[in-house]
Amino acid sequence: MTTHQEDGWQEIRDGVRALCERFPDAYWRDKDRERAYPAEFVAALTEAGYLAGLIPETYGGSGLPLSAAVAILSEIHRSGGNGAACHAQMYTMGTVLRHGSDDQKARYLPEIAAGRLRLQAFGVTEPGSGTDTTSLKTFARRDGDRYVINGQKIWTSRAEHSDLMLLLARTTPREETAKRTDGLSVFLVDLRETIGKGITIRPIRTMMNHATTEVFFDDLEVPAAALIGDEGKGFRYILSGMNAERILIAAECIGDARWFIDRATAYAGDRRVFDRPIGQNQGIQFPIAEAYARTEAANLMVTKAASLYDSDQPCGPEANMAKLLAAEASWQAADMCVQTHGGFGFAEEFDIERKFRETRLYRVAPISTNLILSYLAEHVLDLPRSY
Repeated sequence: MTTHQEDGWQEIRDGVRALCERFPDAYWRDKDRERAYPAEFVAALTEAGYLAGLIPETYGGSGLPLSAAVAILSEIHRSGGNGAACHAQMYTMGTVLRHGSDDQKARYLPEIAAGRLRLQAFGVTEPGSGTDTTSLKTFARRDGDRYVINGQKIWTSRAEHSDLMLLLARTTPREETAKRTDGLSVFLVDLRETIGKGITIRPIRTMMNHATTEVFFDDLEVPAAALIGDEGKGFRYILSGMNAERILIAAECIGDARWFIDRATAYAGDRRVFDRPIGQNQGIQFPIAEAYARTEAANLMVTKAASLYDSDQPCGPEANMAKLLAAEASWQAADMCVQTHGGFGFAEEFDIERKFRETRLYRVAPISTNLILSYLAEHVLDLPRSY
């Protein structure tokens, strides 16, 4: 296993690594085969306090910065696990912490920190709008002391395993707003009270074990107190959460890439063909070394983006570049690892094909490579808007 100069969170990394040893490859292999939710793993992370890391101590959490969450998630993936089962609880925290009312924070955050409530679902994407968030159609109509919500979300992961959902909906018709980003609002929806009473959840089976769903809202009634912040300002509220999401997904990709590199390096040293280890051949060495270099370069951008986020500085370009570079690095490392193992790379028992499928997702989600490039071209390089 290669060593790395890390970010000052070595004690956390050691603790996460020790916890992950209780959930070996066979555990994740079985969950993947059955498309089952890793409830035991999530419960262990919760009990150890890692999922409450970003919640302030006032509310029962550890009050750690985002860079600590980067360490947690990257080590989960470096150990062969998959943080996607629970990572949303980390990046949705920002919206509640920064824009939620005192009552909302006092009511929900201690329960989330204690593990009695799960905030895992983030309802944003819709079938007709995709990543064009300002074109979403789900509408929340104010009716006295409540809102009535109708619409549909897709790729809402973990909705079946969450007690609360952070929901973005339109509260003013788009044609009545001055800017495309106006008229969107964020709600904290209690799924325990609403499933079957205005909310229908349908699981979507995918190529990896991701527990994702589509969610239908049919005259769903939520109290006006479920609104986070001011009505119509929701798009701005979720932007910081989206940056955090991209940084944390990038951290998971770094963990994946290092897992692939570790496995490939070990196999190349042990596997003998023509009376010599295959790792002696430059045709095997060079792809592994290139994957390592790309991964460590991408990690520097992840570290920079997290540092900017933690110091409340603008970090949109860095968060997007971190996600782009880390996702590309993990995919290159995945392909290299399969190639290094040859036929064994496709065998279920080696776990490479499972991780190969899992890491491929991040060149598409939560934002695709092409949209990141368009963002950088327009907002950083000042090129004409392409869409």
